[in-house]
Formats: sequence, C-alpha cells, structure tokens
Amino acid sequence: MTVTTERPAAAAVDPAMALDRAVAHLRGRQHPDGWWKGELQTNVTMDAEDLLMREFLGIRTAQETAEAARWIRSQQRADGSWATFAGGPADLSTTVEAWVALRLAGDAPTDPHLARAAEVVTALGGVERSRVFTRIWLALVGLWSWDELPVMPPELVLLPPSVPLNVYDWGCWARGTVVPLTVVGSARPVHPVPFGIEELRSGAEPAPFDRPWTWAGAFQRLDRVLAAYGRHPVGWLRRTAIAKAVEWVLARQEADGGWGGIQPPWVYSLLALHVQGYGLDHPAMRAGLAGLQGFIVREETPDGVVRRLEACQSPVWDTGLAVTALRDAGAPADDPAVLRAADWLLGEEVRVRGDWAVRRPDLAPGGWAFEFANDVYPDTDDTAEVVLALRRVAVPDPGRLRAALDRGVTWTVGMQCRDGGWGAFDADNTGSMPARLPFCDFGNLTDPPSADVTAHVVEMLAAEGRAGSTECRRGVQWLLDHQEADGSWYGRWGANHLYGTGAVVPALVAAGTPAQAPAVRRAVAWLAAHQQDDGGWGEDLRSYTDPAWIGRGEPTASQTAWALLALLAAGETGPVVDRGVRWLVEHQRPDGTWDEPQFTGVGFPGFFYINYHLYRLVFPVSALGRYLEASR
Repeated sequence: MTVTTERPAAAAVDPAMALDRAVAHLRGRQHPDGWWKGELQTNVTMDAEDLLMREFLGIRTAQETAEAARWIRSQQRADGSWATFAGGPADLSTTVEAWVALRLAGDAPTDPHLARAAEVVTALGGVERSRVFTRIWLALVGLWSWDELPVMPPELVLLPPSVPLNVYDWGCWARGTVVPLTVVGSARPVHPVPFGIEELRSGAEPAPFDRPWTWAGAFQRLDRVLAAYGRHPVGWLRRTAIAKAVEWVLARQEADGGWGGIQPPWVYSLLALHVQGYGLDHPAMRAGLAGLQGFIVREETPDGVVRRLEACQSPVWDTGLAVTALRDAGAPADDPAVLRAADWLLGEEVRVRGDWAVRRPDLAPGGWAFEFANDVYPDTDDTAEVVLALRRVAVPDPGRLRAALDRGVTWTVGMQCRDGGWGAFDADNTGSMPARLPFCDFGNLTDPPSADVTAHVVEMLAAEGRAGSTECRRGVQWLLDHQEADGSWYGRWGANHLYGTGAVVPALVAAGTPAQAPAVRRAVAWLAAHQQDDGGWGEDLRSYTDPAWIGRGEPTASQTAWALLALLAAGETGPVVDRGVRWLVEHQRPDGTWDEPQFTGVGFPGFFYINYHLYRLVFPVSALGRYLEASR
C-alpha cells in the first residue's frame, strides 16, 4: 500500500482549506447509488483461510493462489512473523496459517522467509499452542488430528433458549460460526495436502487440566465426555441435530449469498453444507461462493497483482458517518450527495425479525445493519448513527423518513439491556458460560453493553428529543458508572480509550450533562494529558492487553479526530484543541485525505483488529467542521 509523505507547507496551514480538500475527496468517493464504502482491511488469516477453503472444496486456482500468496508475503515482518495489526507483535496463529498458505502456494519450507516464520512459531510454543480455529483448518487438510481438538456437538442446536449453552447464549457472530462448525466437526472431514508441518512443531505437551472443581477444569473434563459421546452418538439424535443445524444455517443465508455479512460464519457455513453433500452446483453453495467474490480486493503492486479478502464490508456504517461528516462540514440538508445517501440508507432499513427476537419476542423490527445484506442481524450501533445522520437530511418525502426513524428508535430502545446499557446485536447477551468451553479460545463470544455503543444510542435519543426519557437517563447512568478511574472510557469497537471517550463525552453533553460536570472534566483532563508533543493523539491496540499502552501510540487522523470531537463537545477552546487541529491540517495529504496504516477499528479486543479505510477521512471532516463552526 502506497504511503504518501508529501505535506502542505507549514505556512499554508488553514483548517478551512483542509476541510474543503477533505470534503472534495469524500464527495469523490461516493458511489453513484448513494453509498460510501471504504476497504475493511484485516490480517492475512482471511487470505490463508480463503486458500484453505478453496483447496478443501477443490476450487483453488493458480491465479488466486499466486495473487493471495503475493499479498501474504508482502505482510510478513522482518523477524519472519505475521501480526494481527500493523506494527503489532508477532502472532502465533496468524503466522502458522500464513506459513501453511504459502506452502500451499508452492513455497518451500527451506525458503528463507518460511524458515524464519517457522523459527517464530516454535519460539512462541509451536503449532501445538495455536488457537483451536487454526488447528481446525489444519485438521481439514490433514495436518492435525480431529482427535486432538475440543468437541462441540451438533446436539447443541436442540437446546431451547432457556437452557444454558443454547446457541443464543453466544453473540451473533459466534453462534453463526459455532452452529456450522458443529456439523463440520461431527463429520471430521479430511482433504489431505501433500506436505507436513513438522517444521512448526515444538514438541510441547498438552497443557495439564485445571483442578476439577474449577470451571475450567470442569469444562475440560466435560469435553472428554463429549468426545466419547461423539465416537458413539445416539444415531437418531445426532441425525436430528445435524438436520436442524443445516436448516438453521440455510435459514440465515442472506440475499448476497453470505451469512451475517462476515467471513467466519460465511466460510464455515459453506463447509458445513459441503460435508453434508451439498454440491458446488447447489443454489446455496453457488450463491455463497459467488458472494465471496464481492469481498475480494485486487491491487496492482510493483511485484504484481495482490489479492486479499475483506472480513466484512461496512457500507451502511460508512454512509451514515459520511452524511454526518458532510453536514458537519456545512453541506446543506438538501445537498444532492446527502439526498442520494439518505435515499439509499432508507432502502437499507431492516423490516424483518432476526435472531434478536429470541430475547425480545414482542419487539417490532426496525433499524439498520452494517453491511449491504444482513437482515438477520441489524445492530443498535449502526441504527444510532444512521438515525443521527438521517434526521439532518431534508428528504423529499419527510413522512417516509420519519416513519423509518421512529421504527429504528423504537427498536433500539427495546434492545436496552437490564443494566441500562446497550450491546450491539442482542439484548442481555452477557453470559460467561460460552467462554469457559475449551473449544472457544478466540475472540469475544458474547455481546454485553459497551460504552461506545451505549453512548451512540444516548446521543441519538437526545437528538430525538428523548433526553429526559427513562431509557436515556438509564443509559447516561450506565455511562457514568462505567467511567474508568483515570477519566476515560473503554472502547469496545474502536481503539480504544480514545474511541470510547470520543463517543461518550459528546453523548453526555447532548443528553444534558453540563460541560463542567466532574465526569466530563475528568475526561477532558485525560485527553489533554494524552495529547502528544506534535499535537496528535494515538493509541496502540496493545492497550487491550497491556495497560501501559492506554492512550499511547503513534498519532493517527481518526484518533486525533475522536479526541477533538470530545473536546469540542465539552466546549473546549485554546491550545490543546488548536494543536490537535494543526496536526490534522499539517498531516493531510495533497489529495485531501490522510495516511493511516494503523488499525483503529476492533473486531475482538485482543484478537482481531480492523483498518477502516474511511475512518481516516470521515472523522477528521467532522472534527474540522465542528471546530470551524465553534470558531465562528
């Protein structure tokens, strides 16, 4: 990816000019249909697993392999490892998967880059210490034994929602992954590849079981019981469970052929259908594979074309943020670009019931999802941002707009959790049982309330004139109760305390919390204390696992904008704000956007991170627009 280092001369620093350049760039990126979508870049496990899936299904081509391998090689670091985010530490499982994918592409284990990678793997504990999902992929291609993997029986799908460990105890992304994987795991399929992984083995013995009276120890022993049952299942029960699981999977396939709009449920659902005899010519398989092609990014580089797979796509989210940015920048409410975006967003409203209705059976549908096609899983975060954007648009049919906004607000209010906060996709999805299973060692498995989502909903309710409602007041109290001791807020879906604090302060102020309230002043003080010498803000993703990184990291345009949005909402003026704006202006590219190789988005804290390519543009536009408005 090309990084442009040319900057405007310091003497030319002018926030208004910078905003004009950024707005022009943003306008130029709008699709003729009205939407915006920046690339959603992740790590090379997406590309490695895509090659392994295609190998397993027998559809891998030489061109796909060469282009994907070229991309995977380009992301290897000097020490031989691969990371989960730019500049991050070596990641064992990511390096294992990259190594296997490159072997699939024909690279030899003695090649220097693979030899270095193998050294990293063994130094980190070997393939034996990689995550369960990595070893599932290895088992699929004959490089690991199914006997050495934790078990998740398909009978799980027969449990009613009232019983612990039913599939609705998982977050939507996890249940969409676990259900098809129970089908795959029960079949234990193998499509062997013509190489081994001896170079990645450290010889490490399996970790000993925890004591039997601990939760971990109890579930480790339960896994042994489930493995024994899996070898001799009750025939009719197993057949019933598999049929139910396949039915569950097929019922959740979306119009674009995918599942949940994200890579894990998508690829595992394809594998589950395949092992159950669904041929490549079956409509569900054809649609699923064809839909994945829309997630492929191909790019010309000096070394040739590279091919990478987006883990997800974010057009609804990006479009809502872009509309807000344009309005913050001074675009009129009936601006043609804004109107096209509003019309497209209104067409994306979700009007059907999804999995959320299991916990909220009496709630009418409404709201918006993240992706082009994901009616099963709308989310409160997207809905809040879309409502905030659309209510600022003067559409030709205000009745249509008002009805959609009312449905979205009503649905979002109905998704409030018992404690007053909001999760993203489900209500009261807070159980701890799924995380105790040996099978589930990767990522967040449930969807509890978070400060950033709750803040966006509170801000939406305040904008809708409902700051005094019981629901909004409970949301505000949840936010106040969850402020960190240092004055910041933890960010679940963005990195990290800068994202959480950047979301909460504007929400509290919008809901009527005075700018001089202690909670707001502590947040302002935290932001001022974490501004860097050059005026910018940055927070490394290692802050999720190492508190020493909280509020620290290389400055980025998106994170600097988040800090500014909070400070401006709190009524701050003066050197801290001015220096932050100067940082944005001085670091703007000549084409109006900003370089941001750092990942500032989050899928699973501590595990999976995202570089939203539009964040570097929409948030600075909003920050500069609000700064100039406040300066008038």
